[in-house]
Amino acid sequence: MHKPKVSIVTTTYNDKESLEKTICQIRQQDYENLEYIIVDGGSTDGTREVIEKAGKEFGERLLWISEPDKGIYDALNKGLSMASGDILGCCFDQFAGKDVISKMVDVILKENTDGVHGDLCYMDGERIVRRWHQGQGKIRYGWMPGHPTLYLRREVYERFGYYKTDYRISADYEFMIRILKDGQVKLSYLPEVLIYMAHGGTSTGSLGAYLEGMKEGHRALKENGIRAAWFTDLCRTLRVLAQFVKKR
Repeated sequence: MHKPKVSIVTTTYNDKESLEKTICQIRQQDYENLEYIIVDGGSTDGTREVIEKAGKEFGERLLWISEPDKGIYDALNKGLSMASGDILGCCFDQFAGKDVISKMVDVILKENTDGVHGDLCYMDGERIVRRWHQGQGKIRYGWMPGHPTLYLRREVYERFGYYKTDYRISADYEFMIRILKDGQVKLSYLPEVLIYMAHGGTSTGSLGAYLEGMKEGHRALKENGIRAAWFTDLCRTLRVLAQFVKKR
């Protein structure tokens, strides 16, 4: 049976060491029909050389650009617009195994859904700081997929659009609210850890960043017509706290 093409987008800016690790993660995946897209914000630290080296190995399967952008979500939008795959996702972190993409594609095809998500762990070196285990649920009650584990059919983006670039931290949350609030997009759930993610990114790096993310999240709920957004905020906060408690 013909396997759908999967396009994976990585955005980067002056962080060639992390990019090299991410490229290695993509290289190790056993899924063959894969397209890799790197969107560089115009790095000056040797990132271009890293990408050009990867291009010799990936050949036509690698697409990339290097130019200034307006932030991570603008860069992601550029990458998604370049993608030719049937299923689209992003990668900045470590896959839990060489067959993660294969598993995700298989469950989408088996259950005939619009996408897939699974569990992830936030890591501080080798130590698990937080375990994201949400299962299935409803946005209204504070549930949301772990964005790094979310892979969607391209039709979802064609229908609902890309990320809103006037959000600094929570455009991924706004996007997930937008596509999931009315139950029109059906997701499969893989009940296993798919991604190991470094703790301390844009939304988790400090208390200030977390509070800004919550503020943007509240705005996203209101803009998408979620009633009593404060209730969803409370449920979401309790779910996050539970992730720290259950990290073991």
